[in-house]
Amino acid sequence: MTVPAGGRIAQLVRHPIKSAGYEPVAEAVLTTGAAFPFDRVWAVAHAAARLTDPPTWAPKLQFLRGWGSADLMAVSCRSDAEAGQVTLSHPRRPTESFRPDDPADAARLIDWLRPLWPENRPEPARVIRVPGQALTDQDQPLVSINSASSLAELSARMGRDLSPHRFRGNIWVEGWPAMAELDLIGQEITLGQARLRVEEPIGRCRATGANPETGEQDADTMDALEGAYGHSDFGVFARVIRGGRIAVNDEVR
Repeated sequence: MTVPAGGRIAQLVRHPIKSAGYEPVAEAVLTTGAAFPFDRVWAVAHAAARLTDPPTWAPKLQFLRGWGSADLMAVSCRSDAEAGQVTLSHPRRPTESFRPDDPADAARLIDWLRPLWPENRPEPARVIRVPGQALTDQDQPLVSINSASSLAELSARMGRDLSPHRFRGNIWVEGWPAMAELDLIGQEITLGQARLRVEEPIGRCRATGANPETGEQDADTMDALEGAYGHSDFGVFARVIRGGRIAVNDEVR
């Protein structure tokens, strides 16, 4: 399938701490063979995590994640990549700033997150960073691309407006037919100055049922996807094959 005409970047989002904060940005500079910039730089391991020393990439089950706590999905973020600082907000927590690479701030971050993590799960224990490796759910550097039209169609099927932040995507494209992105596997697309190759669909989990404004499970997105399309895929992963600047409103071709 050829790339649908008329697509534009509607939103760019990064998540400096895995599963703990989303941050819309106006632009980003993609690097060949790298994940989205300043995305999943840190992750918070729980007390039962099995990690190497020094840490390397590890599966998501070793970390705090939205599947385990809907409350985490309501964390929003502002960050300063150069300073290595993040400011986190939540409806039921005070807004605070952290430099996760600083041991004292890492301990404060864990304390800040602890009330948002279920008491019956292994407690937050350690902030992890792996230089040069994004702590995404995949052990390879991929960027996630989602369609605003697909979100609108799913919202209409469910009878409610769904926030894009339920899906923790990096790039949102408007102007494509709904779910057309799933037909682009193996195709190359150009966004702004960058070029990406679409690699695979994104299989979703129950974390998408959590409302990012309230931190409450209030929508059965998994059942809606299965009922409408016969699968739980939503969005696609792509690999950066030529780096460059991308920005909101850039054409996708």
